[in-house]
Amino acid sequence: MDVLLLPPLFGLAGLLVAFIIYRIIISYPAGDGAVAEIAALIHKGAMVFMRREYTILGVFLLIVTVLLAYGFGSWRTPTAFVVGALCSAIAGYIGMFTATRANVRTTVAAANEGAATALSVAFYGGSVMGLAVASMGLLGLGALYLLFGGNPEHAEAIHGFGMGASTVALFSRVGGGIFTKSADVGADLVGKVEAGIPEDDPRNPGVIADNVGDNVGDVAGMGSDIFESYCGSMIATIAIAAAMTLAQVDQLAVSREALMFAPLALASLGLLCSVAGIVMVRLCSASAPAMALRSGTIGATVILIATAYFLLSSQGINSAVWWCVVFGAVGGIFIGLVTEYYTGGKPVRVIAEGGETGPATVMIAGLATGMESVVVPVLVIAGIIGATASILPEGTGVYGVGMAAVGMLATVGITMAIDAYGPVADNAGGIAEMANMGEETRKITDGLDEVGNTTAAIGKGFAIGAAGLAALAIIAAFIATVEKHVPGFMLRIDDPRVLMGMFIGGIFPFIVSAITMRAVGEAAFDMIKEIRRQFKEIPGLMEGTAKPDSDRCVDIATQAALKRMILPGVLAVASPVVVGFVFGPQVLGGMLGGALVSCVLLALTMANAGGAWDNAKKYVEKGNLGGKGSEVHKAVVVGDTVGDPFKDTSGPAMNILINVMAIVSLVIAPLLG
Repeated sequence: MDVLLLPPLFGLAGLLVAFIIYRIIISYPAGDGAVAEIAALIHKGAMVFMRREYTILGVFLLIVTVLLAYGFGSWRTPTAFVVGALCSAIAGYIGMFTATRANVRTTVAAANEGAATALSVAFYGGSVMGLAVASMGLLGLGALYLLFGGNPEHAEAIHGFGMGASTVALFSRVGGGIFTKSADVGADLVGKVEAGIPEDDPRNPGVIADNVGDNVGDVAGMGSDIFESYCGSMIATIAIAAAMTLAQVDQLAVSREALMFAPLALASLGLLCSVAGIVMVRLCSASAPAMALRSGTIGATVILIATAYFLLSSQGINSAVWWCVVFGAVGGIFIGLVTEYYTGGKPVRVIAEGGETGPATVMIAGLATGMESVVVPVLVIAGIIGATASILPEGTGVYGVGMAAVGMLATVGITMAIDAYGPVADNAGGIAEMANMGEETRKITDGLDEVGNTTAAIGKGFAIGAAGLAALAIIAAFIATVEKHVPGFMLRIDDPRVLMGMFIGGIFPFIVSAITMRAVGEAAFDMIKEIRRQFKEIPGLMEGTAKPDSDRCVDIATQAALKRMILPGVLAVASPVVVGFVFGPQVLGGMLGGALVSCVLLALTMANAGGAWDNAKKYVEKGNLGGKGSEVHKAVVVGDTVGDPFKDTSGPAMNILINVMAIVSLVIAPLLG
């Protein structure tokens, strides 16, 4: 069998496994009465939002496809762009559809069968998302590589796949983030602070929208986010290998083809390791949830590291490349653990204690935590870059960076499964609260949700680190591609054009953060007015004898997200084109460097500050420092409210922003000559 067939075949096999897991999920009882009614509202809201979002996205993609066809005068790059967009959209849709089926079954399992079964169902829900991301990436990119990869003249068309995936990711992450946080902020401020009712109280009109948002933002949006980094790292590494000189190739492998195929081969192996990790979690489901989930993550990584050595050796690739894979895989885990400390360790208690003197000290402590949390992950990324450069022959270090990024993302199936588990568990708790299923059920779902908050925080840290490495590899591929088409091209730090570009690039993370933060604030304002109106005008709502108009709140969040997600997407896609063609490749290269550094730093700060504020609130709600209803609780709720768009809207947008800018630059690189 031709080895080039293996990635798409593995992709199909992964989708089959995902379907089998989905059938297992729906074999569990979904409940009836209020439970089924609430779950149906969440599912309906999520699906309506996705359909409307994809309709707008489809128009944007059509315009870009036409422009690509005109610019390249060929069908290859536009075709790859469309395939990348479809694969990303399908992966997100599959994951979110499954999550909205798994949430209610997790609740019912918690009520009827206990914590172990509830953990299994919630994790199965996340596993379908993880496997869909990995499988659609291998299927789409593997098929295009089979079609174009053997011909160096056509291999650059594969870059369009990454552009399509990144474009969908940006719209999904930003749109989903605006939706979920406008609902979350509105529901929390009016419900918990003003009305003094619990989170997920069925009387709160914003609660259904909040639960819908968990799915469209933290499942579909996060899935698209990881998908574009996963595919981007492979595309960049293939492009770097394609641009190497024969002397550089001879130092690393028996052939250029072996180096180009290595990322796809490693990702295929990673899919198998992810399935093994999913099995490990299932076998350990009777133990503590955190231990079971961690066993799958670390176990899959260990298997990948061990087997990758034999895989690369069999392809005739220098063992130094394997060490690059090790650095990336271990670095990803380390970044996740550091993130876990800052969003779940001592810093969280310090922030909570700040609530004893009011919201201002909570805000100060949270911002300080977010800024401090940047140090170690960035040093890890720098260490990975330095280590790969030191062990590989001179001039081939960027290939090592690409393989490190692929190594970090190869087990995306289990990584994404554990991240998507969080929103499923969170929804399960919300359904239990809204359906009044009792303290015992809520205790189990709260335990699962607490672990889910940690896994989500780890996932965000991992996503930022992976996006940073993937973007760096894409930028390296951009430079190599421009060098092929523009003789004598160089990026020098003492070139005024490069310096100009660096400062321009540093602007984008801040302007996109401002747009998305303001979008959440404005949408939350509309949500708050609507929730207040319903509390005031619907007779018997506060007494629990009338039902809230949840559909109205879902519609407000949907309209806000769809209207405000367009500008960040246009900025990210259009800015490299404008800068590249107006000012030249040197300015564009500098812009990518400035944007990369600024995006990573800002993303880590916002994600970890937001996660720490969130868990400080939960720490108080457990009964510490006065518990729910106390002045400390009101102070930390304010911190959590500010942290919501930090960690779930603006912060995650940074990952995709830099990858979109980098991959668009890579796609247009052949035209800059």
